This record gives sequence, structure tokens and C-alpha cells, in this order.
Amino acid sequence: MADLRNYQGRVQTGEMIDQGLRTYMLKVYNLMAVGLAITGLAAYFAFTFAVSDGQLTAFGAAIYTSPLKWVVIFAPLAMVFFLSFRINKMSVSAAQTTFAVYAALVGLSLSSIFLIYTGQSVVQTFFVTAASFGALSLYGYSTKRDLSAMGSFLMMGLFGLIIASVVNIFLASSAMQFAISVIGVLIFAGLTAYDTQRIKEMYYAADDATTAGRKAIMGALTLYLDFINLFMFLLQFMGNRK
Repeated sequence: MADLRNYQGRVQTGEMIDQGLRTYMLKVYNLMAVGLAITGLAAYFAFTFAVSDGQLTAFGAAIYTSPLKWVVIFAPLAMVFFLSFRINKMSVSAAQTTFAVYAALVGLSLSSIFLIYTGQSVVQTFFVTAASFGALSLYGYSTKRDLSAMGSFLMMGLFGLIIASVVNIFLASSAMQFAISVIGVLIFAGLTAYDTQRIKEMYYAADDATTAGRKAIMGALTLYLDFINLFMFLLQFMGNRK
């Protein structure tokens, strides 16, 4: 009887952990989805206010052509570093608010893609990215294979990609840009699977609500960045330029 009770206890504990993990991952995906929705709305409305009858408005000229454009470009980067370094000292609600502000700033920065690509191709690329991201994230969540070695390789590739992108700003080589786009898609496809597995492994059933909430926000931020970068690199292939 004692063995039976121990077995039932282990089964019950396992079920509680599984339920807790599902709740945790669902929160991660929901936060990421909210972030993407905020980014999309911010990008759309920023572009709407920036362009009228095919011409830049005063607002559009300010964010796209004036020195203010550098603030628009680098503000999201500053915000993501702030959130990453300060999250352990922030309340969950403050961290969520910061994430939402960051997502809006990214939307403002990305609104310029509507000047370059047709709206239809942007939407099509978004859905292709969503389908690809979903499949890759599902693989990362369900696979029994340890992806940590692949993650280390991908991070080295990411640093190389950043360096190559900076160099190509000065070279302006179309061939190099094509190679960067191909490599970028491959790197962020792999990172989507790797990061999903890593976020899953971060779950700890004994975490209190604050710790679990902070982990969910950082997980959502990580997957959000994977999605955005995958989308931008795919857009360079699939986007129809105006």
C-alpha cells in the first residue's frame, strides 16, 4: 500500500509540473503575441501619420529623414538592454509595461518598411514567418535532443552576422547582402528552436509568482526578437519593392 501511495504521489506531482509548465509556456507565447500586436499597430499607425497622398508629412520627415531618425533606430536597442539588465529589480507589472513600450518603439522603427515594400508582401511575409516560427518553436519544445551545442554555434554565427552587416553598410554589396539574408534566416530559424528549448528548461515548479513572471517576460522577449529578425530577413527575399 505504501508503494502504491508513493507511486500515486509521484504521478500527481508529475501532472502538476506538466500543468505548471504548460501554463508558463502559454504565458510566454501570449506575451510575445501581445508584443507583436503592439509592434504591428505601432508600425501601421506611424506610417499612416508619416505619409499622406504619397508624400511625407512633417511627422514622417522627422522620423525618417531628420537626425531624429537615429533616435528612432537606436531607442529600441537601448530599451532592450535596459529591460535585460534591470528586470530582476523590477516588478512584473513594470517589466510588462517596459516590454510593451519596447514593442511600440520597434514598431515605430519598422514602420519604414512600408515605404520600401508593398503592404501585401509585408502581410504575406508575416504569415509565412508565423507558420515557420510556429513549426520551429514546436520542434524546440517537443524534441528530446539537446540543442545547447547548436545554440553555441548559432550565437557565434550571430556575432559574425552582425559584423558582416556593419561592414556591408560601407561596402553596399548586393551579393554580400543576399548572403547575409540567407545566413540570417538560417540563424534565426535555429535560434527559434534553441531558445524555445532553453525557455522551457528555465521553468522551475518551485518559483514564486514574481520569479515565474519575470522568466516569462524574458522568454517572451527572446522569442519576440527571434520572430522579428526572422521576419525581416525573410522580407528581403519575399518582399515586393515599390
